[in-house]
Amino acid sequence: MEREGTYEWLHFDGCDFEDVDGGSSGFAESAFSAATFTRGRYRRSQFEDIWLHTVRMVGTDRAETTWMDSECNEVVLAGTELSGSHMNRVNFYNCKFDSVNARLAKLRNVAFVDCLLRDVDFGGAVLTNVTFPGSTLDRAHFDNAKMTKVDLREAAGLSITSGLEALKGATISTYQLLDMAPALAQVLGLTVKDA
Repeated sequence: MEREGTYEWLHFDGCDFEDVDGGSSGFAESAFSAATFTRGRYRRSQFEDIWLHTVRMVGTDRAETTWMDSECNEVVLAGTELSGSHMNRVNFYNCKFDSVNARLAKLRNVAFVDCLLRDVDFGGAVLTNVTFPGSTLDRAHFDNAKMTKVDLREAAGLSITSGLEALKGATISTYQLLDMAPALAQVLGLTVKDA
């Protein structure tokens, strides 16, 4: 794999990519299975019609990447940089996100299904038509994010550390509202007292 390389109709099976500089590369109609990415730079790369299965990404730089019409199954992203990335029509199934930086990212028509998102930072991100069925958001950050048609109702867990005010444009369930009421009251500066 080389910087500014073009890769089409390939299957990367069981490959181990360590400290690779694949920045500004293009991947199309390809698959990655049982592959591991350790560190490495893939900044500004493009992924179109990509399928990933049981892939691990640890400490990789994928900032400002573009993802379209792709599917990720049982993918683990730990300490991964996704800031400024663009995703459109991307589905994540049974994936684990741990300490992922998605600040200023733009997500459109993205689904997180049965995923775990722990310490994921969506600060300043733009989320449009994004869903989280069966997924757990643990210590998520949404500072200054913008949401349109974001549906959180089917999330299995919803723990937001910061950026509650950015939920404008999102849909939550009555139960989630009651659960978040104390934190929302604090953000709004409300004092709640029983007479």
